Amino acid sequence: MSTLDTQALAAFVSVAETGSFSEAAERLYLTQSAVSKRIALLEGQLDTRVFDRIRKKVFLTEAGHALLPRARSIIQSLRDTKQAISDIGGDVSGKLSIAFSHHIGLHRLPPYLKQYSSTYSEVNLDISFVDSEQAYGTVLEGAAELGVITLSPEVYPDIISTPLWHDPLVFVCSPEHPLHLQDNVTLEQLSEMDAIHPGANTYTGKIVSKLFEQRGIGFNSSMTTNYLETIKMMVSIGLGWSVLPKTMIGDLEQIHIPDVYIERQLGIIEYRGRQQSNAATAFKNLLIDNASPPE
Repeated sequence: MSTLDTQALAAFVSVAETGSFSEAAERLYLTQSAVSKRIALLEGQLDTRVFDRIRKKVFLTEAGHALLPRARSIIQSLRDTKQAISDIGGDVSGKLSIAFSHHIGLHRLPPYLKQYSSTYSEVNLDISFVDSEQAYGTVLEGAAELGVITLSPEVYPDIISTPLWHDPLVFVCSPEHPLHLQDNVTLEQLSEMDAIHPGANTYTGKIVSKLFEQRGIGFNSSMTTNYLETIKMMVSIGLGWSVLPKTMIGDLEQIHIPDVYIERQLGIIEYRGRQQSNAATAFKNLLIDNASPPE
């Protein structure tokens, strides 16, 4: 088998991730025919198909599934090598891809991004907003060098986690809610009223569910959503109580429940096997140096 063409591998990964030759072409700034030629070259080098084309849809073949993680690894190794050579002089420059959770991107990071961009103007920031749960895959696949997110309670062996902020979670309701200004509210009382619950697949949702499960209490979840800003809006118009970060309360009322404290950790994740760029190290150090306890 001849040496695999790295441009063909990059085209293969893009088609595999987007499920589309046209979308891969847009991502790579190529024509669709150029992407098709690179895939044809790769299949010729491997002497096997890596994609099945069925009714204009693209599916990985068994060989394609086997190739995908290896192709990603090869591309990442080349990126790391290029970055390591670029970083030898100690310059902080180049492209830095970061995945932010929506909440952190809106409420925690703007001043740090402004400071970083001002200090390291030679760095090209490539920012994506993802759910915290998705960020682990984004970092492991090499699509982002760093993730700044709600940290998973579970350990990922290939991920290095650096906690930055303790983020207390509080029970909230609107000023028109029946629990407004009541003292010593119990979880049992909450369980009998409609709740706007963080999605069960989110780390925040799992923290809340675990609290009630540990007390042997169920609750009525009238609606669920992954977006905290949406939860805040629905609570504000009286659709139910919920749990939000303390920093987001605003005009909502905090429901005081004796002897109940829950929090989540916010921080940085990075792939353990990746050579960290100077640009990523500088951003990480900026956040660590400015990490502070919650208000």
